[in-house]
Amino acid sequence: MTRPGRAPLDEVTDHGGSLSRAARLYPDAPPPWLDLSTGINPHSYPVEKIPASAFRRLPEESRLQQLLAAAALTYRAPTGKNVVAAPGTQILLPLVAALLPPGRAAILSPTYAEHRRAAAIAGHAVVETGDFEALGNADLGVLVNPNNPDGRVMRREALLGLAAKMRARGGLLVVDEAFMDVGPEEESLAPDAETGGFVVLRSFGKFYGLAGLRLGFAVGPVALLSRIAAQLGPWAVSGPALEAGIAALEDAKWRAAMQDRLGDEAARLDEILARHGLDVSGGTSLYRFVRTPHAGGIVEALGRRGLLVRAFAHDAEALRFGLPDSPDAFDRLDSALRIACDRWSAKP
Repeated sequence: MTRPGRAPLDEVTDHGGSLSRAARLYPDAPPPWLDLSTGINPHSYPVEKIPASAFRRLPEESRLQQLLAAAALTYRAPTGKNVVAAPGTQILLPLVAALLPPGRAAILSPTYAEHRRAAAIAGHAVVETGDFEALGNADLGVLVNPNNPDGRVMRREALLGLAAKMRARGGLLVVDEAFMDVGPEEESLAPDAETGGFVVLRSFGKFYGLAGLRLGFAVGPVALLSRIAAQLGPWAVSGPALEAGIAALEDAKWRAAMQDRLGDEAARLDEILARHGLDVSGGTSLYRFVRTPHAGGIVEALGRRGLLVRAFAHDAEALRFGLPDSPDAFDRLDSALRIACDRWSAKP
């Protein structure tokens, strides 16, 4: 199915994580709120003391280059010159979309809603489609890999083929790898960055659990990225973000241990969901995707007990569960689901 139309430029979409809104909806919910509505790692990287100079001085170019080199090594990009850093990938979305003159953008959907809005901001006429091959007929093609929220993974060979087809027509493929840190990294396009025809986006805050730091990367051909860097201008990334990013990206031991930990905790979450009749149909180890005809009732029942999960306007039967942050939080979810599922399962 293809859904055409321009996204309103001022459209703000619910992405989860709004505890103030949840508190307004459920004012009698017992505190503290347990936020399971995002795909952000609840076990953040332990940033050590950031030097005071990082706050007082403008960011040093040498520290930016060290960050880019660390990102290139972590994401397996050819060199640090194939990476551009920004204050979050959100900032990069319209900049990347504007690498092409206004034309036709196709987004493999359903997926992260901001890609639609960013393409419209860049002046493109936007269509959303469930047909992978249809992206090749657009000027700008966009997909998320692994996909958010269902965790669908597209194979590297297929993506390279699509990028080559689009490159031959003067088009561009954008591959958002926000969750590739917990995905099959052999499917990442970052190592092929200099091939051309595509730009890869990599989130920092999700896997490292530092979303408030606002740091993200674009990976692609040097000539193309230089245009993005010029638009960002100097000092795009703050000094504190540079220091935290360098420390985390250079810590390969923490990264490997965290990938294992998240896998174990996702398996535990699957067991809890299955115990209450909720079969996981997709996701990553940072979030699990469930489809159930009782999604609305579950969201309300959990909300009244101070647990926030992600529902979707485009699919009334879809739910996304992020990872609880502690054994007590797992137990709290287990107990709340028991009550929630009793409520809807008892209905005629």
